[in-house]
Amino acid sequence: MASGLVALLDDVAAIAKIAATSLDDVGAAASKAGVKAAGVVIDDAAVTPGYAVGFTPDRELPIVFKIALGSLRNKFLFLLPGALLLSAFAPWAVTPLLMLGACFLCYEAAEKIIEALAHHDTADEIDELALSSEELEKQKVGGAIRTDMILSAEIMAIALNDVTNQPLALQAAALAVVSLGITAGVYGVVALIVKMDDIGLHLSQRRNPGAQALGRGLVKAMPVILDLLTKVGTAAMLWVGGGIIVHGMEHYHVPVVPGLVEGFSHWAGAFPGVGPVTGWLAFAVGSAVVGLILGGVIVGILHLVPKRKKAAA
Repeated sequence: MASGLVALLDDVAAIAKIAATSLDDVGAAASKAGVKAAGVVIDDAAVTPGYAVGFTPDRELPIVFKIALGSLRNKFLFLLPGALLLSAFAPWAVTPLLMLGACFLCYEAAEKIIEALAHHDTADEIDELALSSEELEKQKVGGAIRTDMILSAEIMAIALNDVTNQPLALQAAALAVVSLGITAGVYGVVALIVKMDDIGLHLSQRRNPGAQALGRGLVKAMPVILDLLTKVGTAAMLWVGGGIIVHGMEHYHVPVVPGLVEGFSHWAGAFPGVGPVTGWLAFAVGSAVVGLILGGVIVGILHLVPKRKKAAA
């Protein structure tokens, strides 16, 4: 009896050890994959607050919550099963899909820059004014969830690319951890950003002079922070999209552009003391330039084709 109990305890201990090792593997894989997807996460966190701005304070957090739920639905109902099917049956398709997603990111960023330079926002603002607050909220949430679908697909593809040589169960667990962690992190930050002005207003009404000054500072800083986030999001799109294109070219043995970007990065990385930082920055800048050129070409093609059809008609 005692020997049977000891054997059972040994089995339990062995199972616990295997489970702990598996959890460590999942954590390590998820951490590594999440770091690789950081650029898209920055973009997601920078883009989303714009969808909740402009509504009454009581609607801001519910809007962020709706978008977060839509993001989880995107990831767990569509993207995670799709990623696992790709890994099981068509692992060769991960790099082309990553590059397609990168082209979309570059296009979106280039279009934003061109629209900002050309000031073509008036028509959209007039259309929005014609909608009721409920219709506008529905439109904004739907647009945010669609944008999240693209960014989440890119995050999942980047994460999958980093764990594709692991067993399928470990891939699923790592992608699930990345999905939950990134969604919680991104939308937690977004919720904090959109409520920052309310926090500032509350602090400005306190009796403490220091709290009042901090509160007024937060209220004044919010427009600057939102504008900065928009610019950071656009830069992240170019940097991430261009970087994926550069790595994809390397994968398919097209060495000219990757050679130029990496040569610039190696030159900048040679500075003593700050080499790792300047090298990384140089690679990010080089990737962003590649992304801007590619995105500009796509914008030109997509805008030129309708004009030609209209002229022909």
